[in-house]
Amino acid sequence: MIKTVIFDMDGVIVDTEPVHRYAYYKQFSELNIEVPEEMYTSFTGFSTRNTFQSLKGFFPVIEHEVEDLIQRKRTIFNDAFDTKEDLYLLEGVEDLIKDLHASGFQLILASSASKVTIERVFTRFNLHQYFSHIVSGEDFPQSKPNPAIFIHAASLSIAPKEQCIIIEDSTNGVKAAKAAGIFCVGYNSNHSHLQDLSDANIIINHFNELNAEKISQLKD
Repeated sequence: MIKTVIFDMDGVIVDTEPVHRYAYYKQFSELNIEVPEEMYTSFTGFSTRNTFQSLKGFFPVIEHEVEDLIQRKRTIFNDAFDTKEDLYLLEGVEDLIKDLHASGFQLILASSASKVTIERVFTRFNLHQYFSHIVSGEDFPQSKPNPAIFIHAASLSIAPKEQCIIIEDSTNGVKAAKAAGIFCVGYNSNHSHLQDLSDANIIINHFNELNAEKISQLKD
């Protein structure tokens, strides 16, 4: 019987892409550059550092150092985070979290996001009360698909990993879950249409397909 549910955050609990987009385009305006949609889309999956390294190649007018550009983007992002109206929990996930918690499941977050970003999300949406542990990718030298973050999260479980599941929406997240030897639910949302979830044990399209009773009976 499943006793612990390990959640990814971005793309599973919340979609922060509108805030990242807002921060980038505000900064593009400050830099007096026009970044076409096609170019911006090509940066999907890039780190902030890689994005600005690429932009400096495209736009010689950018004289700022990459580190300064990164810090400015983070400042805009953080300032917008608490007030941006289109930052929202993904449909159905709050009901699932509450149902699982009320039914006695242990909930653990294992996210590649920074501790600061996780804290902002959890504070804004009052999620701390439901999760026993929060694990940030900041603490691991390699990110997903390396399984280290999930192996650590499972070590915090009240049950062996055979009684844990992971909910993920990305190719790398699913690969990490499988490499950790943990049952994986692939969440095929509108935000993950370019992701390959085929290695997941099961795939859902909406959180209303899951509840505490169904999860308790999941097995490989």
